[in-house]
Amino acid sequence: MSMRLPQNPYTNIMARAARPCARRGIMTTATLVAQPDAPSSTRLYRAVWRWHFYAGLYVIPFLLVLACTGLVMVYGNSIETFLGAKHYVAPGGERASYESQSQAAVAAIPSGKLKLMVVPKDADRATVFIVNGNGKDNVVAVDPHGPRAIDTIVKDDTWFYWADNIHGTLLLGDVGDRLIEVAAGLGIVLILTGLYMWWPRNGRSLRRVLVPNFTLRGRGFWKELHVSLGFYISVVLFFFLLSGLSWTGIWGTKIVQAWSTFPAAKFDNVPLSDKIHAAMNHGAMKEVPWTLEQTPMPMSGSEAGQAGLPMGEPVNLDTVAAFARADGFTEQFRINAPQDDGGVYTISADSMDGDTHNPFGDRTVHIDRYTGKVLADVRFADYGIAGKAMAAGIALHQANLGWWNTALNVLFCLSVITMALSGVVMWWKRRPAGRLGAPLYPKSHRTPLAIAIIALAVCVIFPLTGIAIVAFAVIDFLLPRHWKEAGLQPAGA
Repeated sequence: MSMRLPQNPYTNIMARAARPCARRGIMTTATLVAQPDAPSSTRLYRAVWRWHFYAGLYVIPFLLVLACTGLVMVYGNSIETFLGAKHYVAPGGERASYESQSQAAVAAIPSGKLKLMVVPKDADRATVFIVNGNGKDNVVAVDPHGPRAIDTIVKDDTWFYWADNIHGTLLLGDVGDRLIEVAAGLGIVLILTGLYMWWPRNGRSLRRVLVPNFTLRGRGFWKELHVSLGFYISVVLFFFLLSGLSWTGIWGTKIVQAWSTFPAAKFDNVPLSDKIHAAMNHGAMKEVPWTLEQTPMPMSGSEAGQAGLPMGEPVNLDTVAAFARADGFTEQFRINAPQDDGGVYTISADSMDGDTHNPFGDRTVHIDRYTGKVLADVRFADYGIAGKAMAAGIALHQANLGWWNTALNVLFCLSVITMALSGVVMWWKRRPAGRLGAPLYPKSHRTPLAIAIIALAVCVIFPLTGIAIVAFAVIDFLLPRHWKEAGLQPAGA
């Protein structure tokens, strides 16, 4: 959000006095215009405005990318699914076993190996499998009547995966992740400084800033639009930035997630694998609940565990699916197949993956592939505070909670795009020819305490963003005074 203070009256007088000389062709040197000391409120406002500009300079391109890919992701998990198009089949008739369906899926991919089966809630939907083959994960939709594969697609080619990969890494891997982490942290700076500038002052009422005046023209119209949208979406934007930061590689993975990971000690003394739950993610797509990603997986091959499948019953996709339905998995759920001798069957259902619309119904169950015993049963109630917040927050972030969530997320993404573009238009309309047009400090400015406190707090909480803030501060400090202080510009400029 950007707002412009009225120019200092003394500066306006001096500037107007200089114009007749210019019109008469009289050449003048860059005359320094005298300016009285600005009051502290003006110093603070201009400092906040300048840092709002700096943050926006970096953040706006990222906000546009995130909002646009967010719209694609909303499409990918409402009109389609995370794993591609929805495939419908006849609801009745005799159905093949899940083992037979999985064999049809594997046969559709050269050198295929089963990784995941998605069991639909509705009888008129195809069973979906992820099969690894030819060095890629492939999504195979299977009609249970037959069974036969009715569609295959490389998972990385789905709309959702493509948008999700850009949304998380800009297709640049760790470098892109770090750039987005900096942008998200500076986005929080953008919100804090914007809210300060939005706050009514100089006789302007609260009602006036809550109800914008869209009868204005030119830059005034764009300012009203920018300020109003910025205020109304600020809380939601803060939530989206914070929940997105929780997935990032430094602040998310190494700081917040590391301290909020579900402890494997709660698995009731079962053998643990050297693999973690994140191994069940497929590429850039996050499919494992946030709080479980760094938790070690349990391992098959012991007598540990609680009663699960009936003794003597083979452990396969059919018996595991039957156990899941009998044990409370009443909507869509997933079964991750064992990938090695110590691997387990993992039944899971959560709103983050679009399995349910209930963010408090997360559940992950691990079953020994040899004995059929339950090695772990983790539910939403078992998560810590951060894990619960992320389970509900990510589902909301991805518009997985129903049609109302989809509608609100579309409106939010469009609002972010409009706000970002209106900020660019405002800057373009007010920038001096040939200059960047960053807002100027008052003459002989001093850094206000409020700015220092905000900068210090962000640096401590978000270290990577702190590095960017320090870099901006150094650059700003090294700029010549006449480039950054009001009253030291050429007369008439």
